[in-house]
Amino acid sequence: MTVRAAIVGTGGIAHSHMRALGRLRDRVEVVALVDTDPSRLEAFGNEFGIRRRYPSIEQMLQAESPDLVHICTPPWTHTELVVRSLEAGAWVLCEKPLCGSLADFDRISAAEESSGKYCSTVFQWRFGTAAQQVRRAINSCELGRPLVAVCNTTWYRDQGYYSVPWRGKWATELGGVTVGHGIHLMDLLLWLMGEWQEVTAVADTLDRQIEVDDVSMAIVRFEGGALGSIANSVLSPRQESYLRLDLQGATLEVRALYGYSRDNWSFTPAPERDAPNPLDYPAEQDVPSSHEAQIAALLDSMERGERPLVSGREARRIIEFMSALYKSAATRQPVARGAIVEGDPFYHHLAGKVG
Repeated sequence: MTVRAAIVGTGGIAHSHMRALGRLRDRVEVVALVDTDPSRLEAFGNEFGIRRRYPSIEQMLQAESPDLVHICTPPWTHTELVVRSLEAGAWVLCEKPLCGSLADFDRISAAEESSGKYCSTVFQWRFGTAAQQVRRAINSCELGRPLVAVCNTTWYRDQGYYSVPWRGKWATELGGVTVGHGIHLMDLLLWLMGEWQEVTAVADTLDRQIEVDDVSMAIVRFEGGALGSIANSVLSPRQESYLRLDLQGATLEVRALYGYSRDNWSFTPAPERDAPNPLDYPAEQDVPSSHEAQIAALLDSMERGERPLVSGREARRIIEFMSALYKSAATRQPVARGAIVEGDPFYHHLAGKVG
């Protein structure tokens, strides 16, 4: 069966979705586009040869009844668009951040439950072969216990980057570097290291003329006892995404920017151990991290009628973690997992904002 997909929002990130869907055209067909900007909608539709175009998601959902909706719009619009798509009977793949609060996430979860459909959020770093092999090795304990982690998203965005009207504002971007940039590597860290227990953080605006944070740093304690450090920055001229995991038996590292293949990873066994290398697999089996890899896995889940990987509890984890990071930064106190509940300002907004 060919999945009928629609793309909502035809800005920059939609091109990544469209190229990935094009490579999966034996499994999925893009049947419709939605955008409130007529000229952008026309240009995107002409570029990719998609004829059915709509100015609103309501018109598209009613006319097309797609199986899958890709949400590629600015962050503040995500929750409403996801809920409407689920209620119309479609599965959803939504760009990050999925939403701006635990309250919004729980609203999405309620829409999933009532519709029987699922919403997954884009975290393509989970879907490369290397990361999946590393997770398997950690979960099997063949490399011993995780002990120390370093997670650095040190990127550079100049002031001009924030000239786009919705960027740099709590109401529309929903957060700063923590939400818009560091979220990918932090999600991979939490996925590989297991449940986090407590976070102590700082977040600040050091140089860019924006409302939101341009730097955040955190120390995280994991349930298994491991400790991790996190640095997120858009002020770093030498850009890098760097994740280091020190286990009893080995160190695993990845150095990349927006994605990786196995060549970006390294393995260093502990001197006194004969640790198996999870990266030792045939080159032809290596799948780089990408939108295509995540969409292919989502299509597999649709065929089986089962919850996709980055949804439900797996997707809620990073929203709760970012909420706790911002709360810790605001209160100058550690925040435990599970401490932010309904009634807490940080349950209703990532940064505890009112209004």
